Amino acid sequence: MPEFVRNGIKLYYEDLGDSGARETVAFLNGVMASTGSWEALYPAFQKLGYRVILHDFKGQLKSDKPAGEYTFAEHAEEARALFAHLGVEKPHLIGTSYGGEVAMKFALLFPHMAKSITIIDSVSEIDEVLRGFVDSWIILCDTGDGEAFFRGMTPSIYSRRFIREQRDMLNARAKQMKLVPPDYFEGQKTLYNTFKNDVFMTDQLPNISCPALVICGGDDLLKPPRFSKIIAENIPGSEYFIIPDCGHVAIFEKPRELLSVMTGFILKHSTLSP
Repeated sequence: MPEFVRNGIKLYYEDLGDSGARETVAFLNGVMASTGSWEALYPAFQKLGYRVILHDFKGQLKSDKPAGEYTFAEHAEEARALFAHLGVEKPHLIGTSYGGEVAMKFALLFPHMAKSITIIDSVSEIDEVLRGFVDSWIILCDTGDGEAFFRGMTPSIYSRRFIREQRDMLNARAKQMKLVPPDYFEGQKTLYNTFKNDVFMTDQLPNISCPALVICGGDDLLKPPRFSKIIAENIPGSEYFIIPDCGHVAIFEKPRELLSVMTGFILKHSTLSP
C-alpha cells in the first residue's frame, strides 16, 4: 500500500496515469470518503492524458489518525508535500465538501502551485443548522455502530430522488459500514471538529488568483447552494454551476453531469493538446 510520511504521519495515496504527463489532476476527498469514492470520475481524466493523484487526509480511512484537532492549513501543507514528493508542480485540484475546503486553503497558501480549483458542495463559513448536522454525526460516531451511523447521516447528504431510486444500494452500503474499524469513527470525530472550528475563510477568498469552478447540488440540504454562491461571489472570476435534482454527494448522484462541467473547465485551463 503506497504511503507518504510527513512529520511522522502516514498518508495513503494513489498515483495513476502517466507520470510523464504535462498536467496533473488531484482529487481531494469529502470527510467520510476515501480514494475509492472518485472511481466514477478520475478515469475520464486519465483518458484525456492527465496524471491523477488521490490521497486520504490524515484522519481518514486509509491514513493515520493522530489525536487532536487538525487545521485546513495542515491538510493543505501535507498535500503540497505529497505533490512535491511525487514531482507534481502545479496540479488542478478537484475537491468535494471537506476536500473543496482544503482546495480553497491550498490555493490561498500556495497560489503558485494551484493550476485551477474545482469546489464541489463546499462552504467557506458555517451556520447553526450545518453545525447541528455535524454535531449529530459526532453522536452517531459515539455509538460505534457503522450501520446506524450511515443510516443516520443518509438523509442529510443524499437527495430524496437518490434515496428513493437507490434504496437497495444504500441499504447494502449501510450493512457494509458494520465492517469499518473502530478508529474510523475516532478519525471522523476529529475531522468534524476540525471543520466546525476552522472552516471560516470567506474573507480570504478574494485572494485566490487561480481559475475556480464552484459546483453545488441544487437539493443539497447539508451545504445548500447559498454557501456555494458566497464562494463564487468572493473568488474573482470564478464560474458557478448548480446541478438540479442533486443532493450533497454530487460525485455519486450526478457523476456524468459533473464530468461534463469539470472536464470542459479544466481543459480550458490546460496546456494539453486537444
